Amino acid sequence: MLVGGSMTLEWREGGCHCGAVRFRVRSPSDRVVSCNCSMCAKRADLQLIVPSVDFEILRGESDLAEYRFNTGRARHRFCRVCGIHPFNTPRSNPDGVAVNVRCLDRTPASGWRVETFDGENWERSIGQLRASQAASENPA
Repeated sequence: MLVGGSMTLEWREGGCHCGAVRFRVRSPSDRVVSCNCSMCAKRADLQLIVPSVDFEILRGESDLAEYRFNTGRARHRFCRVCGIHPFNTPRSNPDGVAVNVRCLDRTPASGWRVETFDGENWERSIGQLRASQAASENPA
């Protein structure tokens, strides 16, 4: 939404399946990432990556468990009650949050601009992701 020539960001809420974990996020982008790494492929999530200042846990932080593997840099967080992974801290953006758009309230998973990320070949692919992010932040 444009107001007076500037982007106004609206907060969207979401959560896990059982409702123990609730969060909110804001982003001007409709771009999400589909990754094929071993974790993302099994979860089949679509990640909306935002700066951490645009994400808040509303309740249930104590209901979150964390799983790390490989380099240990990515923080895969999930509800210890229902097992759903509503968000994580990605290795590619350690100062950000990757929200699974399928966990947003009343927001269909369709309608997003899906970009793929070859997480199976993370080291080779990260340069492409960062170039894409820079281009979306600074359109020509």
